[in-house]
Amino acid sequence: MSDVAEFIHLRVRSPYSLLRGAMRFADTIKLCLKYDMPAVAITDQDNLFGSLEFSEYAKKQGIQPIIGATLSLKPLGEPTQTHQRIVPDELLVIAKDEVGYANIMALSSLSYTAPIDDQSPILSYEQLAQHSEGLIVLTAGIYGGLGKALLNKRSVDAAKLLEWLKQTFGNRLYIELMRHGLESEKAIEADMLALASEHGLPVVATNHVYFAHATMFEAHDALMCVGGGHYVSEDERPRVNREHYFKTPKEMQLLFADIPQAIQNTVHIARRCSVFSPSRAPILPSFQSEDEQGNALTESEALQKLARDGLQQRLAKHVLTDTMSEAEREAKTKLYSDRLEFELDVIITMKFPGYFLIVSDFIVWAKKQGIPVGPGRGSGAGSLVAWVLQITDLDPIRFGLIFERFLNPERVSMPDFDIDFCQERRDEVISYVQQKYGADRVAQIITFGKLQARAVLRD
Repeated sequence: MSDVAEFIHLRVRSPYSLLRGAMRFADTIKLCLKYDMPAVAITDQDNLFGSLEFSEYAKKQGIQPIIGATLSLKPLGEPTQTHQRIVPDELLVIAKDEVGYANIMALSSLSYTAPIDDQSPILSYEQLAQHSEGLIVLTAGIYGGLGKALLNKRSVDAAKLLEWLKQTFGNRLYIELMRHGLESEKAIEADMLALASEHGLPVVATNHVYFAHATMFEAHDALMCVGGGHYVSEDERPRVNREHYFKTPKEMQLLFADIPQAIQNTVHIARRCSVFSPSRAPILPSFQSEDEQGNALTESEALQKLARDGLQQRLAKHVLTDTMSEAEREAKTKLYSDRLEFELDVIITMKFPGYFLIVSDFIVWAKKQGIPVGPGRGSGAGSLVAWVLQITDLDPIRFGLIFERFLNPERVSMPDFDIDFCQERRDEVISYVQQKYGADRVAQIITFGKLQARAVLRD
């Protein structure tokens, strides 16, 4: 971290704070370079969806990425189960190291997959404590439990929560101050400073950044209306103000001229952080199988056995006919066998036999249950191995389809079968896969879409 760094933004919302944040990574890094900021933190709401993209882009531009998230927590003292929708506390957590990064991932996942009640995403303070190592925590100003308690004149609750946070995070806890011109911020700032002094805790200044420049306020306000299903003309709706833009270091220094240490601590926090979202090769699932004698087979052995047996069945049913001469039958068999062995060699060399076996397993199961399955589409239909394993129902040799379009040693991405199941019984297939391979090893794929001009106008 450069000694000339004057201020570091620790609370920036990217578009991965869905329909709330509007700070695209390219714009954020461009502003960092313009203002000589050597680091910046992306702290989206309850997720790390953009951490890998952000880390890689920032590093390429010579900016230190700081990874964090704004977590939602059930207030202390709230009953475990409630039918009323509560307003969660917020805490800003930042990964100090790899352990902290892993803990934010765990907390984010827990908030969606195992929320403490039917209100998702939300965590308990106990869950936070169980994953506290390696985390730097900011108290989230008026949005945190501390700020909310002070606003409601519950000084005992505020002191109790602060003591809990202090015991849990020690010297990794900061009292967060914000100045966006809100009366609520002004109302509790003196109390925040008093608590920081009483407990010997550092204070840190943040600006809740939703958009790049103040001129973008109206556009961002409309974006939030789209996200919440509100009209711009409504008075009672979630909103931010014009101060939630990417302020310069000079602007932040002037804003907190009376508390310079709050500005300096942003740089100290950045110096404490050293972690990136790592880019990893796919972690492929494994497929367990045995032969007739109960001996364990490797994935390669299992694939070869199933594929060769499946080829004989497909040939007998769809290719070889009684009207063919013996020479024709031998020629056809050799054509298909040679193609099969070639594909098997590529699949095994590229270490994808488990993928083929698992996909074949749940498709064959679905067909046995009478669940309609599509015949195959996309480049996967060019694989003879897929045909003999019943993944597809199209003979690639008959229709002149090319295996190399689907998989070849030069391809860097994973193979991908486009599979269509009956919409009404699709859940049965997912349930089967979860039961066989473990619910913690099965996930639905999410696709992030962008608002194009016509969709913006419609919404």
